[in-house]
Amino acid sequence: MTAPLTPPPPPHHQPSDNAPGWQTPPAGGAAGYAGYAGYEKDGPGMKTEVRDAAVITVALALAGVLLGVLWWWLAPHVPLVADDTAVYLKDTEGEQAIGVDGTFTLLALGFGVVSAAVVFLVRRRGGVPLVVGLAVGGLLGSLLAWRLGVYLGPTQNVVAHAKAVGKGVTFSAPLKLGAKGALLAWSLGALVVHLGLTALFGPRDPDPYESPYPEFPPGPPAG
Repeated sequence: MTAPLTPPPPPHHQPSDNAPGWQTPPAGGAAGYAGYAGYEKDGPGMKTEVRDAAVITVALALAGVLLGVLWWWLAPHVPLVADDTAVYLKDTEGEQAIGVDGTFTLLALGFGVVSAAVVFLVRRRGGVPLVVGLAVGGLLGSLLAWRLGVYLGPTQNVVAHAKAVGKGVTFSAPLKLGAKGALLAWSLGALVVHLGLTALFGPRDPDPYESPYPEFPPGPPAG
């Protein structure tokens, strides 16, 4: 009798392209998987953002010249009058001094809104350097506007001014910013508007819980 032949070993199982649970790897090897996982470079790069932030800071600081001129031009005048002994407010119940601070604050807020809108339209992306540039630039611009407005306004030597115009003659008090908190209006307005525009219209970050393989077929149901 002939001994029974040993059956050949089963062939090695090779998954077919149509077999469930298998997916053709993305083209490009590791780079393809990185693209699927969303590991692409986000943003223009830190060096570019820092450079843009420096440009924004300088531009806003220089724009403070325009703010200072507008403040000097639009702010109400505080009337003073002098006699033989002292200088007095002509209208003790007037609100011109409050109007001076209010004019600066409103103008600074307007500059903040415009600067934030321009920065967003140019960059359409947030970032810590841009936010810092807006804040620092707005503060520097406000400081420059304040000092320029004071320089362009009436002289700070009230006694000499009173002697020059004569007793009983009304003259304008020096331009003065009583509420120093107004110096932050530009920066705060710019930050709030830029944050709002970025949240509403800026690019969205990828969902960290989204599968990096959107076409990967679902696995078999549990059970």
